Amino acid sequence: MATGVPGSAPAQQAIERPELSIELIDPKVLRVCADPHNMPLSTEQGEGFENKLAELIAGKLGKQLAYTFYPQAPGFVRNTLAAHRCDVLMGVPQGDDLVQVTNPYYRTAYALVFKPGHDLEGVDTMSDPRLKGKRIGVVAGTPPSNNMVVNGLMAKAKPYPLVVDTRVDSSAAAMTHDLATGEIDAGILWGPMAGYFARQASPAMTVVPLVKETGGPRLVYRIAMGVRFADQEWKRLLNRTIQENQGAINNILLRFGVPLLDDRDRPITEGASAK
Repeated sequence: MATGVPGSAPAQQAIERPELSIELIDPKVLRVCADPHNMPLSTEQGEGFENKLAELIAGKLGKQLAYTFYPQAPGFVRNTLAAHRCDVLMGVPQGDDLVQVTNPYYRTAYALVFKPGHDLEGVDTMSDPRLKGKRIGVVAGTPPSNNMVVNGLMAKAKPYPLVVDTRVDSSAAAMTHDLATGEIDAGILWGPMAGYFARQASPAMTVVPLVKETGGPRLVYRIAMGVRFADQEWKRLLNRTIQENQGAINNILLRFGVPLLDDRDRPITEGASAK
């Protein structure tokens, strides 16, 4: 799939620089590494928000868009970016040591999810006594597991697998289904997953970003794009494109229900600044 939208003048000047052409196999194409079956992030059909962000970036840079699809599993970076089969990863946590990260383009947190009208209304931290005795879903091996241990919430917890075959399974979808049927009382999911799947439920579920945690690791993260460690010009070009298009990036993420946060943990709404 490809787009051919003209980019801005500064971006096109950067593309024409010889140093950048050395870094990118095809300087006329934005080559993205992505999972082909991982809503709401990306799909082979271009349905996810990372697909939409890639389309935005490609358009601003005056590039065509092409993908290398590979499941988000062990070996993903090695078989895509490191193998020079693509030039950028979307959705990389800042601090990831497998790739060089750009400046972050959004900030979000793990979130508590529950059905509306539940006795958990108003809960915004895992230390709240109303969570005691509840059956809470959590993806095994994710940071919130540590917070649950600290707060004595693991005895009745229901774990969901961290690594799944995204072609046939989704821990976030399974957890949301169990919430809807009453199998669990609440769930803790990565913010983008929480926001998207909570919207799919009828009625929509409540999503509370866990920004007040003190008993365990902080659950708020900055998300960036990932490039090869040698690709300095490419990183600088992406950084500039992110900065110039932050409002449009926010709007795409908000349309998918991503709970965006500013640097003071306040919700970002459509049209608001991320700063």
